[in-house]
Amino acid sequence: MVPFIGEIIGTMLLIILGNGVVANVVLKNTKGNSGGWIVITFGWAMAVFVAVFAMGSISGAHINPAVTIGLALVGKFPWADVPVYILGQLIGAALGATIVWIHYKDHFAITENEDIKMACFCTAPEIRSTVNNLLSEIIGTFVLVFGVLFIAAPEVGIGSLDALPVALLVFAIGLSLGGTTGYAINPARDLGPRIMHALLPIPRKRDSDWGYSWIPIVGPIIGAALASGVYMILF
Repeated sequence: MVPFIGEIIGTMLLIILGNGVVANVVLKNTKGNSGGWIVITFGWAMAVFVAVFAMGSISGAHINPAVTIGLALVGKFPWADVPVYILGQLIGAALGATIVWIHYKDHFAITENEDIKMACFCTAPEIRSTVNNLLSEIIGTFVLVFGVLFIAAPEVGIGSLDALPVALLVFAIGLSLGGTTGYAINPARDLGPRIMHALLPIPRKRDSDWGYSWIPIVGPIIGAALASGVYMILF
């Protein structure tokens, strides 16, 4: 039960700070408006750092179904606990997205651009191409999970002392590979907030782009499986 709560809290912190930095940069009349991509990628890296540092010793701070699946595939995490962890991650992501909306509610109300408002919740491609978008998520998540497998402690997963290298890894992925799809690299990070985008009473919002929503779910899972396969070949 405690690790389950740890995953909820960890993923909630991830989304509060990660989607929070997006909202601060893109919504109208915020202090951080037009801060740019570097601010967003650094904010997401710090979101990972805080979440992993805070919850690493409690749940391993997977905060990502792709990481949980990758660790299970290589035998560093029990398969019996995978569904519970993924449920906690989805709940945490939904809660985090809701808190960001509450925090920036006035700015959502005055922002006219529907795509920008959705970007504060979930990802979308810059150029819509099913194959290339899927490939982007596979590559980004491969790099993430492959790196995490070398960092993760065998007992629980990612420990609190490993917060900085994981954060730097996510920072690098965002800077180098994030320009195509916004680097979801985390099914819960995209799906939980996308559900809340659909449910919350956001003024003048667009549809939640469910036609694209499977890509940030399937792509990271494939990327995690490939990273785990390469890791097992090496070890």
